[in-house]
Amino acid sequence: MTIKAISFDMWDTLVDDDSDERIRAERGLRSKRDERRHLVWQALNNVEPLDYECVALAYDTADAGFNLVWKQQHINWTLEQRLNVVLSGLGRTLPSDVLAQLLEDTARMEVEIPPNPIDGVADSLSTLAQNFKLCVVSDSIVTPGSGLREILDGHGLKQYFSAFAFSDEVGHSKPHPSMFDTAAGTLGIERHEIIHVGDRDQNDVKGPHAIGAKAVLFTATRPDDKDITTADAICGSHRDLPGVIAEVAKKAESESALT
Repeated sequence: MTIKAISFDMWDTLVDDDSDERIRAERGLRSKRDERRHLVWQALNNVEPLDYECVALAYDTADAGFNLVWKQQHINWTLEQRLNVVLSGLGRTLPSDVLAQLLEDTARMEVEIPPNPIDGVADSLSTLAQNFKLCVVSDSIVTPGSGLREILDGHGLKQYFSAFAFSDEVGHSKPHPSMFDTAAGTLGIERHEIIHVGDRDQNDVKGPHAIGAKAVLFTATRPDDKDITTADAICGSHRDLPGVIAEVAKKAESESALT
């Protein structure tokens, strides 16, 4: 088996998840969680007044539903679907232009104040791109895939990737096989020819392993799963990642030669 591509989770693998929260706090802005609720309340309150607490409760309930479907059924509601669940819970609707602006404002929060890239990521991707096709296989959670591409582009990272599989566009989230099938199909390779890199054992290790791919647990900013992982390797920095990938790829080829 020859490894032809490396796929990457985005959050806590390419960018430091929630590092933007520190930036928001320094600027005196609400947290992302609070700002999302405030945006919905503001849009609704401008049409017909209501208590903020009602909106916050409806949003919390919708988030609980999203998390249940996301983690147990591996289905990713789009941002529009999530906001429509909030509105449905409140028994309210919004004029189409107001709803469109609410979607835009919510979708662009992490684009306008993006999370920081993880140290050394550009050099790591540049090195790996010399020998492998690179792709992103990542859950989108709130910001749509279109916005995530903008974040990567703004950090100068998008140029290294030949394919993207974002959960809101695929319709499923990791570890669902369709996420990796989408990436492999776009790249024109078999999914077992991929090494996936990510920070969560359940999504980024067990998911690839279930389809015959290799997996590297990345622990630079989120080492939570390092003691429970079944990954083919663990890597703690982008400086070391090209070497780790080379070792995993070499081992995969050796194993294939023996079968």
